[in-house]
Amino acid sequence: MEYLLPGLLLTLMGAVLLLNLLTLPANWFMIFLVFVWRVVNPQPGAMDMVYFVSLIGLAVIGEVVEFFAQAWGTKKYGSSNTGMLGGIIGAIAGAVLCAPFFLGLGALGGALAGAWCGCFLFEILRGRPAGDAAQAAKGALLGRFCGIFIKCGIGAAMLVLTYHAVWPGLAALPTDGPPAIPAPAVPAAAPPPGTST
Repeated sequence: MEYLLPGLLLTLMGAVLLLNLLTLPANWFMIFLVFVWRVVNPQPGAMDMVYFVSLIGLAVIGEVVEFFAQAWGTKKYGSSNTGMLGGIIGAIAGAVLCAPFFLGLGALGGALAGAWCGCFLFEILRGRPAGDAAQAAKGALLGRFCGIFIKCGIGAAMLVLTYHAVWPGLAALPTDGPPAIPAPAVPAAAPPPGTST
């Protein structure tokens, strides 16, 4: 039982981590699971304030990186702010519409295709030539892919932090440094010759 419950928590968090591929807020779901573990479990492990601040900080970084990765991709390939907005809207719409397909994995393809279509459509509506709009849309697709990939990596780092916090033996490690090593005993000096004791 000592290893069973932490193992179940980590397995469940690993499964939730994959929801990033469906463009869902998986990292925040992982934090929710950890919060429930902390409240329900009488021995939650080494889940102190630093642990929770680190976890929330990583989740925030994941959201920021995902957004700016798509923005970087669209700008790098010549998109306007309007095209970038279209890519974001398209990615969300595509993920929602395609989520029912392929056991939910359709959301990933839908998000990527939606990012391309949304950016392309908004650029065409601005009056840009189709070739330029397609090039900008390519950036939206690549940026979205990079954002999802990086967000998954950040979720994996959150999983490793939780492993070190809850796994028996790791969570119980001393936090105040290594144990002190006693100094070796020094033998008493021999009395000088001719001295009686």
